[in-house]
Amino acid sequence: MTKPLLEALSLRPVPRPPVWVMRQAGRYLPEYRRLREQHSFQETVSTPELAAEITLQPVRRFAMDGAVIFADIMTPLEAMGVALTFDPGPRLSPLTLKEVAGLSPLVPDEVAHVAETIRRVKSEVSEETAVIGFAGAPVTLLSYLLEGGGSKDFIAMRAALRSEPVLAIEALANLSYSMSIYLSVQEEAGADVVQLFDTWAGLLDAAAYERFAMPAARSCLEGLGIPTIYFAPGAGHTLGVQQGVGATGYGVDWRVPITDAFHLLDGHPVQGNLDPAVLLTDPATIAEEVDRLLSRVGGRPGHIMNLGHGIDRRTSPENVAAFVEAVRS
Repeated sequence: MTKPLLEALSLRPVPRPPVWVMRQAGRYLPEYRRLREQHSFQETVSTPELAAEITLQPVRRFAMDGAVIFADIMTPLEAMGVALTFDPGPRLSPLTLKEVAGLSPLVPDEVAHVAETIRRVKSEVSEETAVIGFAGAPVTLLSYLLEGGGSKDFIAMRAALRSEPVLAIEALANLSYSMSIYLSVQEEAGADVVQLFDTWAGLLDAAAYERFAMPAARSCLEGLGIPTIYFAPGAGHTLGVQQGVGATGYGVDWRVPITDAFHLLDGHPVQGNLDPAVLLTDPATIAEEVDRLLSRVGGRPGHIMNLGHGIDRRTSPENVAAFVEAVRS
């Protein structure tokens, strides 16, 4: 049996675009909320039985073409000695660039629970469903580490890259090394594809992106033997150089016209890029927007249908079902 997601990443024609949704395992599903009433977020991530169950919930409901592992981009940082809490986003004591550069490299045994989650999911999904692992890209992880949590502008990271560029590159290299180990662990456990999330790289100007974010992301993906996807929302101004990351395919957010993405990423598969807000409307509108997007794609090989960002927690499961059905029909 072929996996449509892998076929699309190989630029082979498929009867319809494969479809999955970023953050598809999570808060919009009532079965997830029921499970979380009994278990904390960190408990669910660190317990393979729970993490696998959460991963499988949307696959069972919607028969997605991809089963993205339930974890967090901060998960491997805990294995590097970073003390974290979630409330609901990550909270930690801010580090300096020197402290990030000195973090201990990730030890594979410390993320054995993620590997076990992947093995459990792999044994449960159909042969057509691709198991998707992921990691956070170095610039994005550095943003949280320097800030101590979430931020709208991550100005501490942007300032640090300019004030201490040599040390910043050293810190990013340390994160790249550990993320490459983390992704390799997921590959060895059976992941069919991995996605690198560079959520905050779009805050950088084009020159800083090329100097810092792009080479750090590339180092994470080098040497992997499975297809890879790179996704940097809000970074449309860098699409012309993103191929330097060396990924198999590239995700784009809803602000980038899909035709522009195919042009700028010539020769690479493109993932996306329906606005997540569309799923807060109604089934008829969803069908119209999906049709409009797929008309722009024009049947090109190498398109993976997804949202242009993670699914909003207020989305109704019925609207997700309408989205998937619209793609399939």
